[in-house]
Amino acid sequence: MTDAGERTAVRPGARRLAGALRMPRFPLLTVSMVLSLAVVTGLSACTAAARTGDAPGPAKAAVPFVDCDRLAAPASSHPAVGARTELPALSLPCFAGGRTVDLATLHGPAVLNLWASWCGPCRAELPAMQRLADRTTGRLTVVGVDTGDGRDAAASFAADQGISMPTLYDPEQRLMSALGRAALPVTVLLDERGTAYVHALPLSGTTELNRLVEARTGVVVTR
Repeated sequence: MTDAGERTAVRPGARRLAGALRMPRFPLLTVSMVLSLAVVTGLSACTAAARTGDAPGPAKAAVPFVDCDRLAAPASSHPAVGARTELPALSLPCFAGGRTVDLATLHGPAVLNLWASWCGPCRAELPAMQRLADRTTGRLTVVGVDTGDGRDAAASFAADQGISMPTLYDPEQRLMSALGRAALPVTVLLDERGTAYVHALPLSGTTELNRLVEARTGVVVTR
């Protein structure tokens, strides 16, 4: 009887001891779960911070572009003054501030270059666009359209490259979407009648750009 009673008493105690020995497993599992949640939460915060940092807002970098006032005043020598063009009926803000520009009333001959600071081919061809603007002053309107970009990144890159042509700001890529394009760069050329030609490939350099301008707008670029 004694042996049986002792055996009966020992078994619950053994079970309690085994249970006590198993107890640390639960805190270990809890710590693992907490660490996993912390990692997931940390990754989400980093992603959110990156998106917030990329969001367009007031530019902290100095804006190198001139204002867009002259874009609203068609030259009196153009036979199609006031005529609407084949450009989409969109109004985009001037990067330098002050006003918006209705693209459908932009007079030709003109060149619009859609670019972004994160686009390699855009960065390569934008200086050629500025040289085009400098060499055709008064005969051709050259306009940049900063597309899907952050203001600070765009302003900083343009300042480094000496880009000063009037530039519109299109962070939501509205013009590119309206043109049915999905990639940058995009160059739109208008003749004096407002007929639009869309060139959706990167330009190899100044020579190709000048030839394209002369063929599509009739403006001869001085060398």
